[in-house]
Amino acid sequence: MSLPEPMSRIVIVGTKTHIDEAIQALYDVKAVHLIDHTVGADEGFTIGTPRPYSSKASERLLKVRAMVKGLGITKKTETAAVPEDEIKSQISSDSVEAVEAEVNAVFDRRNDLNQRITELNANKKSLELVSRLPINLEDYSGYRSIFCVVGTIADDPADALKGMECEVFFSQDKKLGNVAAVFARVSDRDAVTNVLSGHGFAEFAVPEGYSGSAATALSTVDKEIAAAEADLAEVGKEIEGLLEKHKDFLGASEEELSIEVEKGELPLRIATSGFTFVIDAWVPTKKAGAVKTELESKVESIYVEIEEDRGRSLEGLDDVEPRFRNPPTKMNNGVIAKEFEYPTKLVDVPKYQEIDPTILIAIFFPLFFGLMVGDVGYSIPFIILGAYGLKVTHHKDWRAIATVFLFGGIWAFIFGFFFYGEFLGMHFIGHVAEGDVEYTWEYLLSHYLGLETSGLESFFSFLPGDHGVGKISADWIGFLMKLTVYIGLVHLCLGYCCSIYNKTMQHGFKHAFMEKGGWLLSFLGLTFFCYGLANYLIYAIPNEAAMNPIDLYAIIIGLVVMIIGVVMNYREEKIQAILELPGIVGNILSYTRLAAIGMSKAGMALAFNYIAIHMFYDSVEGIIGFLLCVVMMAFGHLMIWTLAILSAGLHGLRLQYVEFMAKFFEGGGTEFEPLKIKRKKTVSTTQKAKANEV
Repeated sequence: MSLPEPMSRIVIVGTKTHIDEAIQALYDVKAVHLIDHTVGADEGFTIGTPRPYSSKASERLLKVRAMVKGLGITKKTETAAVPEDEIKSQISSDSVEAVEAEVNAVFDRRNDLNQRITELNANKKSLELVSRLPINLEDYSGYRSIFCVVGTIADDPADALKGMECEVFFSQDKKLGNVAAVFARVSDRDAVTNVLSGHGFAEFAVPEGYSGSAATALSTVDKEIAAAEADLAEVGKEIEGLLEKHKDFLGASEEELSIEVEKGELPLRIATSGFTFVIDAWVPTKKAGAVKTELESKVESIYVEIEEDRGRSLEGLDDVEPRFRNPPTKMNNGVIAKEFEYPTKLVDVPKYQEIDPTILIAIFFPLFFGLMVGDVGYSIPFIILGAYGLKVTHHKDWRAIATVFLFGGIWAFIFGFFFYGEFLGMHFIGHVAEGDVEYTWEYLLSHYLGLETSGLESFFSFLPGDHGVGKISADWIGFLMKLTVYIGLVHLCLGYCCSIYNKTMQHGFKHAFMEKGGWLLSFLGLTFFCYGLANYLIYAIPNEAAMNPIDLYAIIIGLVVMIIGVVMNYREEKIQAILELPGIVGNILSYTRLAAIGMSKAGMALAFNYIAIHMFYDSVEGIIGFLLCVVMMAFGHLMIWTLAILSAGLHGLRLQYVEFMAKFFEGGGTEFEPLKIKRKKTVSTTQKAKANEV
C-alpha cells in the first residue's frame, strides 16, 4: 500500500506586466496544480480576463478544427511533427486564413455538386413516375383558366370526380405505386383537392426546364447525374490532395493554437487587481523549494511563498477556506505498480488522506488470476500477449489488460508448474491404475509415442504427490477450498487494517479504533468462532467424539471478541452492527470462488482431453483420428482459455472491489493535474536543440 505524495500550498504574487512570463514559467516547471480563484474570496481581487491574443487564437482554432473535420483528419492520421518556432511563424503570417480560403473553395464546389446531384435525383424520381402518363412535360403547365396537379394516389379518382369538368390521367402499378394527373378549372381547385385527399393523394412537382416525353428527359437527367458525379469524384481527389498537402500544418497548428488558448485563458482561474496577480497552487512537497527557486529566477517582479506543508489530518479543516481544504492526489507508485492504477481509477481517484490501493491490487489481482488459471499451457499465451501489449501499445485500456495478462500469466505459470503440475489440463506425471486410465503427459509420451519417461518422473519429483495439488478429488478440492478461505482471511484482515490506518491518519488512533476497530474485532471473532464450530460439526459430531479443547477455546474466544466488536459498532451502526455479521461470513466464503473456478477450468480441460484422445484418437485409426484429436483439443482449449480471461479476470477484480476495497476505500479525490504542455504534433525548441545535439 502507498499514500499519495505529500502536497504543499504555495502563493505566487507578481505584477500584471509580467503575467505572460509567469504563465509560461508555470508551464515550464510542470509541477503546479492551480487552485481556481472564486469570486469574492479575497477583498480587492477579482477573476482575471483572458490575454489579448486569446480571442484571435480561439477564432483560428475553430477554423482549423473545421478544416480538420472537413478533410477527415483523425487521431490515427499520420503527420510529421513541425518545429514550434516554425508553426508559430506560419500562424502569425496568416497561413491559417490562406489555407482556409483554399480548402473552403473546394468544399464549396463539393457542396454545390452534392446539392445539384440531390436535385437531379429528385427530378429523376419524379420523371420516372410521370413517364407512365401519356403527357408531354410542357403540357403540365402554362394555363390560365385551368390547373394541373400530379402525384401518387391510392386508387383511380375518376369516378369520384364525375360531375366536375376535369380530365384525369391514371397509371396503376402495384410495385411502383399509382400515379395520377388531374386537369381542372381553377374555380374547382378546392373541390378537386378535397376529393383527391380522400384517395390518399400526395402531390409532387413536375421538373421544370424539360420538354417532350418524360423518357427523353430521364435520359438527359441520367447524363447530368453522371457528369455531376464525375465532377464530384474529381473534387474528392482534390480534397485528398489538400489533406496530404496540409495535414502536417493543420495538425501542428491545432496543437499550437490549443496551447495558446489554454495559456490565454489561464487568468480566468487566478485573482487579479489593478496592477498585480495572485496565484494559489498545490505542488508536491519534495519539489516545493525547487519550484519556488525556478519561478523566481525565470520571472522578474515575482514572489513565491510556501504557505503550508499539508498533512493527512482532517482536524481543523472546517475552519479552512473550502478551496484550500482538499489537496489533489498524486498517486505515488513505482514503474510496475503504476500500470495497475487503471483498475483503481475505474472506481475513483483516492483521496489525499487515504491509502492508495494500487500496490495491493498489483499484488493480489494477478495472484488470484494465476491461482484460478493455474496451468502452464494457458499461461504461456498470457505472458506473450501481455509482454507484447506493453511493448507496442500506449492506450491506457489496452495497457491495463496487457499488464494483467503478463503478471497474471506469470502467476498462472508458477501455480501451474509448481502447485498444480498441469499443462493443458493434464498432469505432467502420474501412475495409471489398472482398468482406470488417467491421461498424463507421462502416460501419453510412453503409451502413444513409445518414449522413455523415467527422466520425466525424476524431474517432477518435487511436485506434491504424483499429480500435483490440482488433482480433481475430494481430498484435494477440500484442501483448495480451505486454502482459498485462508487467503480470503488474510486479504480481508488487511482491508480492515487499512480502514483503521486511514482513520488514524485523519483523526488519530483513538478515534480510528473506536470507529473501525469494532469491525476488525467482529471479523476476528467470527473467524475464530466459525473455525471452532466448523471443526466440531465436521469432525467431532460425525465421529461421535467430544469437542476438541482447541475448538472450544476458539469458540469462546471468538464469541467474546465478536461481542466486544458488536458493542463498539453499535454506538454508530445500531442494529446494523448485528445484521452485518452474516455479510462478513459471506465475504470470507466468497474467496472459495478461487478454488471453484480453478477446478471448473480443470474439469473442462479434462473432459475435452478425454473426448479428443479417447473418442477420436483411440476410436478412429490413422491420420484422420489424429487430426480429429488435434482439432478437438485446439477448439476445446481455446474456448477454455477465452473463458479464463472472463472468469478469472472478472472474479479476481470483483474480490478487489467488493470484498477488499469496500472495507476502507472511499475515493472522491481530485487527480493532480499540473500545468504542462503536451506536444505530439509539434516539437518544442528545447526538444529540437537536444535532437540536434544528439
